[in-house]
Amino acid sequence: MKNQWLAIAVLVTAAVFGSASTAAGEIGIGVVFGDGEISVIRAYYRDHTARPAAKGKRGKSLPPGILKNLQRGKSLPPGIAKQVLPTGLIDLLPPAPRGYKRMEVSGKVLLVEIATHIIHDVLEDLILN
Repeated sequence: MKNQWLAIAVLVTAAVFGSASTAAGEIGIGVVFGDGEISVIRAYYRDHTARPAAKGKRGKSLPPGILKNLQRGKSLPPGIAKQVLPTGLIDLLPPAPRGYKRMEVSGKVLLVEIATHIIHDVLEDLILN
């Protein structure tokens, strides 16, 4: 009987929180950019490719090792030039999920968990300056 309750608890937990994947780099992350968000973000950057650099940080390339770590399931590297999304884009998007923020890092738009700095989703090749 105890094993049945344990099995039920494991199944319920997996259903609610998502199960971990064994694929490299995947850790069962359920919070990602929605299709609507992706469309809005892609359209915004397609229409606003000539934005001026903010505080001289945009356009600087990160070292290849750090760029490789900007992927889903990895922790955001400390000390990198993080930028908020443009105000015009923020106005078009719904609020980020509670406990998450969207940011630009080296030409990528990231969805990052605030408490842990874990990257939950990455949109690449959007910022064309």
